[in-house]
Amino acid sequence: MGEKIRGALAVGKTRWGMLALVFFATTLNYIDRAALGVMQPILAKEMSWTAMDYANINFWFQVGYAIGYVLQGRLIDKVGVKRVFFCAVLLWSVATGLHGLATSAVGFMVCRFILGMTEAANYPACVKTTRLWFPAGERAVSTGIFNAGTNVGAMITPVMLPLILAVWGWQAAFICMACLGLTWSVCWALKYYNPEDHPRVKQSELDYIQAEPEPEQKAVPFHRILRMRGTWAYALANAMTAPVFWFYLYWLPPFLNQQYQLGINVTQMGIPLIIIYLSADFGSVGGGILSSFLIGRGVSPVKARLSSMLLFALCIVAVIGAAGASNLWVAVLAISLAIAAHQAWTANIWAVVMDYTPKPMMSTVFGFGGMCAAVGGMFMTQIVGYILTVTHNNYHVLFMIIPGMYFIALAWLYLMAPRKVPVVD
Repeated sequence: MGEKIRGALAVGKTRWGMLALVFFATTLNYIDRAALGVMQPILAKEMSWTAMDYANINFWFQVGYAIGYVLQGRLIDKVGVKRVFFCAVLLWSVATGLHGLATSAVGFMVCRFILGMTEAANYPACVKTTRLWFPAGERAVSTGIFNAGTNVGAMITPVMLPLILAVWGWQAAFICMACLGLTWSVCWALKYYNPEDHPRVKQSELDYIQAEPEPEQKAVPFHRILRMRGTWAYALANAMTAPVFWFYLYWLPPFLNQQYQLGINVTQMGIPLIIIYLSADFGSVGGGILSSFLIGRGVSPVKARLSSMLLFALCIVAVIGAAGASNLWVAVLAISLAIAAHQAWTANIWAVVMDYTPKPMMSTVFGFGGMCAAVGGMFMTQIVGYILTVTHNNYHVLFMIIPGMYFIALAWLYLMAPRKVPVVD
């Protein structure tokens, strides 16, 4: 493994610099999202939110996210990842700052809708960047690395926010997050290029990236992409599993706060969340390493991804033990294993759609699948709010449902995923 890493670095390091940019974008993306869950007890008290108000605020984020995913995925393929992603992060940073001016649940719903629409560009842009800059053997690892930014963001948030809240208050927290996004936008505008346009990429690295022959593809209309089997293989599998991470992001802090009477500070709420999301980071990168290892042993890319995903689905069953755990650290252990397996699953489902999707339509297919996931997230948010309302905040049913979604999604992918890049006439 060490020799392979040294060999990969020897051909050039520019692609890892591009990966670092999308890693930090993903980190900021999730700082903005995770902040609401961490601050929920304070904001709910300040504005008299009910559990349903909080569910509706997250619902409108998902509405904006669904619309933004499909529109920006298509736009990235047509206009280019550099310009679209720059504009998106600029706008989502402004939307984050506007949260500091909101004074009611309705105000937060409007801000979250705008934030969702603009933040939806993140993953189509990151996946497009990975598809352009990395060969198949490195895609799952690189996907796992940039997706680890979700967990880094979710870890930084409970450490950073209590300090800002104590000194300046919740409005300042949103302003600080907006400033981070604006800073990243400048870095992206100055540093990102596609491989063939980068002024400093070595020819050896360019040859390495483009070594795998692919059939020539021309741009095709959106309705033709919707007729591709691979589009629906990814879209429905993603719709079943992606909302689970949003459940963790939005509802874990309230769950821990309620179940174990944790306060919003670094030692009580912060440490359990840091452990959970640090585990997710290991899962994100480790999941990519496993399928890349299998590919290195001669297993076809799609088969390697699906085999790895079966193992991760089995690990996710551990989450059932979290809801009834009387001890905080037993619950943290169960959730940590499940969320690590989820991120490992995610690295591979994103890699598998890259394996069989032509480059010119990568962001469109991914954006459509992301839209389906966001719609699934909208329904899941409402279902979570309803279940918690009628059961008086009992999370047991929710933790029981989660594992089954992965096995259904895996069966669907096994039946529908193409085994190679198709030629679209």
